[in-house]
Amino acid sequence: MERRLKTSTKVYLTLGLIALSILLLYVASKTLDTYAIRILRLIAVFGVMAVSYTFINGITGLFSLGHAGFVAIGAYTSALLTMSPMQKEMSYILEPLIWPLNVIQTDFFTATLAAGVMAALFAFLIGYPSLRLTGDYLAIATLGFSEIIRIMALNMQSVTNGALGLKGLPEYSNIWWTWGWLFITVVVITSLTYSSFGRALKAIRDDAIAAEAMGINVFKHQLMAFVISGFFAGVGGSLYAHLLTTIDPRPTTIGVMLTFYLLIMIVLGGLGSITGAIIGAALFAILSEWLRFVEGTMHIGKWTIHGIPGMRMVIFSLLFIITMLVWRRGIMGMEELTWDKLYNWILRLRPRRKEG
Repeated sequence: MERRLKTSTKVYLTLGLIALSILLLYVASKTLDTYAIRILRLIAVFGVMAVSYTFINGITGLFSLGHAGFVAIGAYTSALLTMSPMQKEMSYILEPLIWPLNVIQTDFFTATLAAGVMAALFAFLIGYPSLRLTGDYLAIATLGFSEIIRIMALNMQSVTNGALGLKGLPEYSNIWWTWGWLFITVVVITSLTYSSFGRALKAIRDDAIAAEAMGINVFKHQLMAFVISGFFAGVGGSLYAHLLTTIDPRPTTIGVMLTFYLLIMIVLGGLGSITGAIIGAALFAILSEWLRFVEGTMHIGKWTIHGIPGMRMVIFSLLFIITMLVWRRGIMGMEELTWDKLYNWILRLRPRRKEG
């Protein structure tokens, strides 16, 4: 029989976990080297993107492949707002930046909020016609819109600086901004998931016809979820741009490959699980750095093995295929890591008393 903790106990445990997390992040920022801290920041940034992506793909049940487009909108919006007018004048060589973007400069928090709002607006404009489709048709439509956004970024010279991109961005995405936004994203998405709105989304995911028969406005709920997901994807784009300190319209940066990476994260972690999305993001960030050795020259005894560029993505693709064939539920499936589950696991691990 499953046991449940008291609500007050869960609150104290949650507050304790938050305090411990802040302490660990502080210790990490003071003791770890620059490379390790960068991986920690990358985990948080990927976490924001993956949680927002699983909200629409896993919890709502919409097969969307356009998430990279919203990340791109957020990245460019934030970059244009945080760059100084002098930096913009020096960067835009072929064509000058249009007014009023050429004279505007804001703080990072305002720019990140604006990035989320702009991405949410595009999510509404894309979702309104696209969400009338379902299944593979929706996936193709959203993928097409995402590629349109990337091509626009490539050709709108007076706004995005075209193929030259935006370089030398301030490295605002420190360990506190990235993990702070991940915390906000998880709190908001989790609250929505376990609200009446979230229960309606799950009902639509399981059986849209039955949900509509019960009086749920399917299109309205899906569109709202799409917009919310787009907002946090834009926030993730802002953090991503100011972590890389550069943004350009290459497919590997903001194109279809980024959507593929996010898809690996949420499938590996468990499609429909917020906890799984974070675990998948952490595994992807760590493995993507650790596997760099397969693309370089390796010396094993007397043998020299030359690395193959792109081999990391081959390994990730194989991992994705194996997961889909053997372990379709991923690490967490649709389950979440809760205090009640941890408590019951601990009870099962305790040695039982012998009756005598």
